[in-house]
Amino acid sequence: MNSQARIDAGAKRRALRLETVLIGIGVLLLALAPLYFYPIFLMKVLCFALFACAFNLLLGYTGILSFGHAAFFGGSAYFTAHAVKEWGLSPELGVLVGVAGASLLGLVIGFLAIRRQGIYSTMITLALSQMFFFFCLQAPFTHGEDGIQNVPRGRLFGLIDLSQPLFMYFFVLSAFLAGLFVIWRVIHSPYGMVLRSIRENENRAISLGYSVARYKLGAFVMSAALAGLAGGLKALVFQFATLTDVSWQMSGEVVLMTLLGGIGTLVGPAFGAALVTTLGNYFATSNLPVTLVTGIIFMVCVLVFRRGMIGELYASRLGRRLAQRREED
Repeated sequence: MNSQARIDAGAKRRALRLETVLIGIGVLLLALAPLYFYPIFLMKVLCFALFACAFNLLLGYTGILSFGHAAFFGGSAYFTAHAVKEWGLSPELGVLVGVAGASLLGLVIGFLAIRRQGIYSTMITLALSQMFFFFCLQAPFTHGEDGIQNVPRGRLFGLIDLSQPLFMYFFVLSAFLAGLFVIWRVIHSPYGMVLRSIRENENRAISLGYSVARYKLGAFVMSAALAGLAGGLKALVFQFATLTDVSWQMSGEVVLMTLLGGIGTLVGPAFGAALVTTLGNYFATSNLPVTLVTGIIFMVCVLVFRRGMIGELYASRLGRRLAQRREED
């Protein structure tokens, strides 16, 4: 192993250790957060954080830019809301219905999108997402522009009353952590290593004998399923599903969250989602336009934090010191 390879391997180990520290601190803060913050707002942050992390699995670790992820997020919200309200399913089964529906959409859209590369693949995801948007606008079960309202939260496993905000919060938190663990397990597995190789040099991965199309499609479906989990949870939290969840603006918003936090990092997209959601909530009652403030922050981050906020933290001297100190402990 040459010196450059040793340096790269050491940098990756330090980033992993720092990531572990950040996750541990984040879990502790999230467990205590309902004591100090409004639970509904916290649940919204968690839903969008999971959505951004799911998107990052496709963009940050596979190198596929999708402008159609709102179809999975919003589609799952519709499926979950309909299953719980009209079919009378329990909340956990309703969320599973939403995840299954999002996975099926991911299979169809991914199968068509991966047949092209670059901007052509991205435009395919956008076009198919818009087709699904107009389907949701016209389909009887979505109730058009009114959406599905008054969705009951029900009882989790028939025992826990999710109408209580604190119980609902810890259900969402558990699902978020489970989704984050799935992503962590994937990216640190041999499968994840192949995804990284595809991102770095697809032709070389093909020459090594890997079925690139199969790996891409697998990543697409997993990303769609996790985005569906976030969308299903959001439908239960706010007790409605609307066209906003499947609009192209939602797809653009998750791209913004991921870029702000840091592409290719596990907790970066979650941080970006928390930042964007907090800004939207804070400036909603002010005279300042939220989109203008978010746009300015995005431009500053692009110019100053080229790797995203968390990505720059990993690469900074402080990040290296934190990782080294944890290793010594």
